[in-house]
Amino acid sequence: MILDTPVSRTVLHVGCGVHRPEKLHSLFHSSEWREVRLDIDPAVQPDIVASITDLSMVADGSVDAVWSSHNVEHLHAHQVPVALAEFRRVLKPDGFALITLPDLQAVAALVAEDKLDEAVYLSAAGPIAPLDMLFGLRSAIARGNEYMAHRTGFTAQTLGKALLAAGFAAVKVTKDKPSFNLWAMAYVTPPAGTAKPS
Repeated sequence: MILDTPVSRTVLHVGCGVHRPEKLHSLFHSSEWREVRLDIDPAVQPDIVASITDLSMVADGSVDAVWSSHNVEHLHAHQVPVALAEFRRVLKPDGFALITLPDLQAVAALVAEDKLDEAVYLSAAGPIAPLDMLFGLRSAIARGNEYMAHRTGFTAQTLGKALLAAGFAAVKVTKDKPSFNLWAMAYVTPPAGTAKPS
């Protein structure tokens, strides 16, 4: 009797931070997926110590997915195209990148209402105010974690344009209003039934 075993697929978890299973998106929680953790901070004990602007330790076309949660905004604006091109480079032809980060358009609406330092939701790290979404989690930065500072930001339109410019063939960006986040799914090859952007 031949048993079917799940095909192992690899997700490169960039900017992974301290290892906690819940930090991996639920899309990757099946036995089909194997997580490879990458972070610039060796203190979090990643599998690979590297910046998301230099993934040279990861071969071209070698991973099935890239999962990036709240780290692209930590780059300077001029570094963003480099990082997104690196995400694209390491993905297999049928691969995709799943990215989430703050929605500056939604945050700006709160700032316009003069709620800059008011907590608008509670995260695992504590209360989050628009000031944290704009410039980085103040409590972590105050403890000396300079990696948590934000240096750029995105709207749905600018994130989509940046991913297409990085070489992704199809991109879908959605807004998560309760958490003031953007979510982008960027494909190397457009999924079946998806029109290629003009």
